[in-house]
Amino acid sequence: MSVPFLDLPAQQARIADDLRRRIAAVLEHCQFILGPEVAELEAQLASFCGAAHCVAVSSGTDALQIALMAEGVGPGDAVFLPAFTYTATAEVPLLLGATPVFCDVDPRTFQLDPAQLAARIGQVRRAGRLRPRAVIGVDLFGQPADWPALRTIAAREHLFALDDCAQSFGASLHGERLGRAADATAVSFFPSKPLGAYGDGGALFTEDAARAALYRSLRTHGEGTTRYEVLRTGMNGRLDTLQAAILLSKLTVFADELAARERIAGRYDAELSGHLDIPARVPDATSAWAIYAVLLRDAGQRSRVQDGLRTAGVPSAIYYPRPLHHQPAYRDAHDGAALPVAEDVATRILALPIHPDLTEAHVALVCATLRANL
Repeated sequence: MSVPFLDLPAQQARIADDLRRRIAAVLEHCQFILGPEVAELEAQLASFCGAAHCVAVSSGTDALQIALMAEGVGPGDAVFLPAFTYTATAEVPLLLGATPVFCDVDPRTFQLDPAQLAARIGQVRRAGRLRPRAVIGVDLFGQPADWPALRTIAAREHLFALDDCAQSFGASLHGERLGRAADATAVSFFPSKPLGAYGDGGALFTEDAARAALYRSLRTHGEGTTRYEVLRTGMNGRLDTLQAAILLSKLTVFADELAARERIAGRYDAELSGHLDIPARVPDATSAWAIYAVLLRDAGQRSRVQDGLRTAGVPSAIYYPRPLHHQPAYRDAHDGAALPVAEDVATRILALPIHPDLTEAHVALVCATLRANL
């Protein structure tokens, strides 16, 4: 028996009839860009997480870029973000001419460490070379960042707070789903995400009507009230209608899938606790469980465990093998600060399969194989 790391065919089979109906409707009306399904999706997504406004865009990366463009972030600006996350979080500030300032993370939850953020802001202010402008908190692996603490720091330092919720749509913190925790929230619908399209897609959430209107303009080449009124430099950041239709179909089973992910995570916890470091839970929060990541003792043990899993037909992945400040693309932007937690976690972390269609037998095989190879 082999274990699928992700099983999109099984999910597709469960929603096949509704999916075909949704796609057929788009093929019939032929409004392939910003068709009626896009507005319908925006309304349903906003309702799901309780946000006032949702703007669907072409990818999670473009969502981050549009949000920072709307704030005028650019050359001379410092954008604070965790060193342990996916590259998109850092590449967007650089694309806009700003400078990413990498911060260390909590050693157990892997979320941006508020104390480290405050310290790094102080360092940048004392150096006087950059203007602190924004903080991007990442809800890593499905769990929320410490948004109350991050928002307090952002307010005190007059920073724009952007929630990179690419992996964690559907998660909650203190009884509220993510989407309203920051000044703006960016979500990805990449196919492997808990709510994924069949191609790229993303969305922005905000409580600010003026920001939402600006996001809509920026995603469509900076247009005004008519197509050929160009008010600002924008981009082509629209979500196509077919992807909106697919996401609408997937939303019908999303709550059930979140519950299945939580159930599987609990099974992993019970089988693996005491054998290695299982994921630490963010207090008073729920996770979307995009990734179930354990910590091995060191890189050597991780390599041996991966080999044993592979031999047994069990896939695994490393998110992320290098912290961002060690990536060649970002070395010149980094100020040289040591970020020991991110550096250590990258050598020991290992992601196990987690998705709604894992069977009890799959989970049992993963756990038994992992324990046997420790």
